[in-house]
Amino acid sequence: MGERRYFGTDGIRGEVGTHPISPDFILKLGWAAGRAFRREGQANTMLIGKDTRLSGYMFESALEAGLSAAGMDVRLLGPMPTPAIAYLTRTFRAAAGIVISASHNPHHDNGIKFFSADGTKLDDALEARIEQWIDSELAVVPAGDLGKAARIDDAPGRYIEFCKSTVPGQFSLEGLHLVVDCAHGATYHVAPAVFRELGARVTAMGAEPDGLNINDGCGSTAPEAMRQRVLETGADLGIAFDGDGDRVIMVDHAGREVDGDELLYIIARERHDAGGLDGGVVGTLMTNLGVELALGRRGIPFARAKVGDRYVMEELVSRQWQIGGEGSGHIVCRDRTTTGDGIVSALQVLVAMHQRECGLAELLSDVTRLPQETVNVRVGQRFNPDHSEGIQSAVRAAESELGERGRILLRASGTEPVIRVMAEGEDADHIGRVARELADVVQREAP
Repeated sequence: MGERRYFGTDGIRGEVGTHPISPDFILKLGWAAGRAFRREGQANTMLIGKDTRLSGYMFESALEAGLSAAGMDVRLLGPMPTPAIAYLTRTFRAAAGIVISASHNPHHDNGIKFFSADGTKLDDALEARIEQWIDSELAVVPAGDLGKAARIDDAPGRYIEFCKSTVPGQFSLEGLHLVVDCAHGATYHVAPAVFRELGARVTAMGAEPDGLNINDGCGSTAPEAMRQRVLETGADLGIAFDGDGDRVIMVDHAGREVDGDELLYIIARERHDAGGLDGGVVGTLMTNLGVELALGRRGIPFARAKVGDRYVMEELVSRQWQIGGEGSGHIVCRDRTTTGDGIVSALQVLVAMHQRECGLAELLSDVTRLPQETVNVRVGQRFNPDHSEGIQSAVRAAESELGERGRILLRASGTEPVIRVMAEGEDADHIGRVARELADVVQREAP
């Protein structure tokens, strides 16, 4: 099929005004997507949602124009979380959904990602078909066949009700005080409402987007502000989302951060103990070994995918498992929805607290996180460390030294000439020394 020219592992992303994140290219992308999805005699409607970046207005208009030129009708959702667009694409029986977002990146970046009619990420073949159309000359359909556009005004309410439907009917958050950090992003008008409607007292923060402050010192990538607010207000816990709402990080009442690895464990254990875990759990190469060991003690199978939610989902689908995620807080509950959803994931954790009548910290009493040390080694040119016998010999020696209670991981960066050397084990000083020694070997053996 050949290498994709525009699509990365999560759509197309870059700096606003720099190709391909420019209005002319995005218009052509809308037209190309319209041509790729258009089917005679079928639903030829596509949804467009966005986060709160100022540039979203520009790209929304560009996509609308391109889709109309291809003969596709458009339904505009306005600012909505990425997982909401996946859900609404399914419920409106649309041909596809488009998200304008750069997720956890700052406001000067933006991107485009797509959902299929089933609410899942596009497969490689569809992305390749869109790229083929991008390289074709733009031809507008006859004037009578141009697409129409309309706004869906009740999109937030529909998604709020969906989120509430993922928990038991009698479930209540009555008596809980939550700090909810929306990162000045796409969850600002829905997340606080979900938790309030379920009975919680909510202190909202990061809920005043101005187009420029998305992810700026707040949200899941900067949870310190939320942590401080939890301590100041005496809240029971804090919940932080990223700019497009597909990631979640929490802090407990004492301000201790609970990352995606630990949230994944809580959700999986609750499903397992209730007899509802179909299969095992998918993490990534970076998932903390302490979480894997805790799952193993409960007899829960665990598999590692490459880093990236795309690869977690591929592994889940291939194994027909339901629960997977990353330390960043991107968690997939396939028994509830089709993609990573920060609000839905947070609700599953709150259900576990409710069922066990305990706080967030107590849910992790049997998990001991192991220290991790990562050393980035800058090299002259990109190379695969697996192909160096000198490096692999050093890795085998380090793995033998750490035994079953430790791990070594070497991986090449996908964007720069850097080899990331990670060691994990029970003693922080020990694994720090192992990581540095391995990094020295990589530096010596690098071409």
